[in-house]
Amino acid sequence: MTRLDGTVALVTGASSGIGEATALALAEQGAAVAVAARRRDRLEALATRIGDAGGRALVLEADVTDPAQAADAVGRTVEELGRLDVLVNNAGVMLLGPATEAPFEEWQRMVDLNLTGLLACTHAALPHLRAAAQGERRCSDLVNVSSVAGRVARSGSGVYNATKFGVGAFSESLRQELSGEHVRVSLVEPGAVETELVTHNRPEVREGLAKRFGSMERLTSEDIADAVVYVVTRPWHVAVNEVLVRPTEQAY
Repeated sequence: MTRLDGTVALVTGASSGIGEATALALAEQGAAVAVAARRRDRLEALATRIGDAGGRALVLEADVTDPAQAADAVGRTVEELGRLDVLVNNAGVMLLGPATEAPFEEWQRMVDLNLTGLLACTHAALPHLRAAAQGERRCSDLVNVSSVAGRVARSGSGVYNATKFGVGAFSESLRQELSGEHVRVSLVEPGAVETELVTHNRPEVREGLAKRFGSMERLTSEDIADAVVYVVTRPWHVAVNEVLVRPTEQAY
């Protein structure tokens, strides 16, 4: 493991769940962490936890579905923390249920956050990641948090599948393009995780998900944060391109 002392990371969707756990884990490895999300109060509480543990955190209240706010979050990270070595595109929303019954607004929300937000942050970050890769660390990292839904399409999750398949395709293409510059592009694909992601669904969808997963021991946010840390702490010559993490009891 190569520690992250002297590096700067930006984590989107950091106000809860996987994003929050990832920000804490990166700070533990020595990175200064910019935390971005819409809920400022939660970000400030997270920054306090990082600071109390001896780390450094920058609070960025931002809606990354707005490309201008996404670019501003990246710009402020570099301006206030001095550089950008790691971008974790974690912000996302999962709205499931039959496509024939879903309001179009749900489809649009998923496309706006899962794809447009990720693309906007990536576009703004790339010049800084490319520059950081030429430094002493000899690499930089772009980690896109996708889902097992980016591998397996299921009835009732068509648009969510579409966004996550898109994240996977974009990540692989960009990986090929940037590999010679030592910008490591990685995809982390969680299975069932115990987070608030499910609570954004309509009540009947939540009921169906509860039946589907039953008493299964789901992953924790810390499990996924651990995977992200593993990816970004490899020596410069080692690129972990894809990590699929499921609960032991999850068949598909």
